[in-house]
Amino acid sequence: MAVADQPRPDTQHSEYVERLFAEHHDRVLRAAYRITGSMADAEDVAQAVFVRLLQGRGEQVNNPGSYLYRAAINGALDLARRRQSDRGVPLDVASEVANADRGGSADQTVAVAEIRAWLRRALTCLSRRAAEMFVLRYLEDHSNREIAQMMNTSQGVVAVVLHQSRSRLKKQLLSFQRGKL
Repeated sequence: MAVADQPRPDTQHSEYVERLFAEHHDRVLRAAYRITGSMADAEDVAQAVFVRLLQGRGEQVNNPGSYLYRAAINGALDLARRRQSDRGVPLDVASEVANADRGGSADQTVAVAEIRAWLRRALTCLSRRAAEMFVLRYLEDHSNREIAQMMNTSQGVVAVVLHQSRSRLKKQLLSFQRGKL
């Protein structure tokens, strides 16, 4: 085989990333959407995750599914942190209110949307690691054991971090509810 006919390392890396994209894009997108609540934001996060992987020329990840999944969660949390100061009504409130007659009152729909928006903002107040564990456990429904494996830590650490995070979020929720009364 002539030198010109041999695949270049960057071509091999591009093909590797393309295969990972095909295998994991939907899961990455869903994880980002659960945190951002916006498909446009989730798509931006997913794109950033795969672009970052593509730019890491020649680097292959040991467990790409877990890596990409966690990268999506962290990217979505980072986006939520950047937007934390934006206290406007989320766009998903408008669409939920428009569809309120399909399964509940407009007041219930708005209340659910407000709580979701509050949770997105509250997650930005947790440390990156605590927020990631909280999302993996309560939004993505992973067990403490799975989280410990993904994050290379013990189940005990996961349990303690989750307990502390729940306590902190509970206090913030009570303050949020008092402010709404």
